[in-house]
Amino acid sequence: MIKAFIFDLDGTLVQIETLKALSYAKAAVELNPDKVKEDDVVTKFKDVVGLSRREVATKLMDEFKLEDKAREHIDEFEVSEPWQAYVQIRLRYYDHMISNPKIVKNFACPDNMGLLTWVTEKKYVTGLATMSTSDEAQKIIKILELRPKFRFIATRDDVEHGKPDPEIYQLVAHQINMKPDDCLVIEDSAAGIKAALNAHMHCVAATSDFTRRKVHESGLLDKEWIVDDLSDLQNRVKQLLKKLDN
Repeated sequence: MIKAFIFDLDGTLVQIETLKALSYAKAAVELNPDKVKEDDVVTKFKDVVGLSRREVATKLMDEFKLEDKAREHIDEFEVSEPWQAYVQIRLRYYDHMISNPKIVKNFACPDNMGLLTWVTEKKYVTGLATMSTSDEAQKIIKILELRPKFRFIATRDDVEHGKPDPEIYQLVAHQINMKPDDCLVIEDSAAGIKAALNAHMHCVAATSDFTRRKVHESGLLDKEWIVDDLSDLQNRVKQLLKKLDN
């Protein structure tokens, strides 16, 4: 019987992946404005969603030939490698976007937020497990007034290993005093789904344009547990809850 819901943040409650894509794109254009177009970087970002910052930056630098331009900024940011300089430029754009209430609210996911509201109204125990840093997550949580909706919030700063490792979901379950089998995770990415399943929890995928293909290709979940039309998310979850309770 499901007693608790654990939500992902990035790409689930807020379309952070879109903002991340835009930040990498803007940074790439800044490095090479004559040869790089924002839309091309955003499109390519779909192939690297879920990878580490180093992997994302390295792959985008290779694709758009940014390494030499990024190397020129190593001393400015006091880093050792070109990909680190690229990340630092990207973080300036990203920090600006997630600090802007209008932008964050515009990129909130209304159907997923609606599920969260329903879950809290039904008195389920709730937790949040995000691979954003604490500083990044808290900016978004404050703008969207999410803090009262969660009994416990875990960020990347609270764990040693990121998703798909199950550590962050295990931590949240422990802190909200729930057994893994009593938890239903709402995720958007293949890495997050794998983390939830590795933690022996149930999981519903609420996919986005950035994660949909990889979620389906991963084969991690049966189709009934994957929701591509988010307007159907709440109804699908209710159906699955009945199934799990029987």
